[in-house]
Amino acid sequence: MVFIKLREGEGLEEALRRFKRECERNGVLKEVKRRERFMNPAMKRKLKAAEARRKLRRSKRRRVP
Repeated sequence: MVFIKLREGEGLEEALRRFKRECERNGVLKEVKRRERFMNPAMKRKLKAAEARRKLRRSKRRRVP
């Protein structure tokens, strides 16, 4: 949970900006999007394998000039 205390003389816009920045740092929106729909275990494994393949391809591309 993200908490923001209003500072002395701080406007609402500035506080909202700080709140959004804290949410981004803590990964709140990313977690909400991840939990948006149910994903069965087989689909999770499939996505994890695809991500691993993508990372491997990227690392190979970076090594070869």
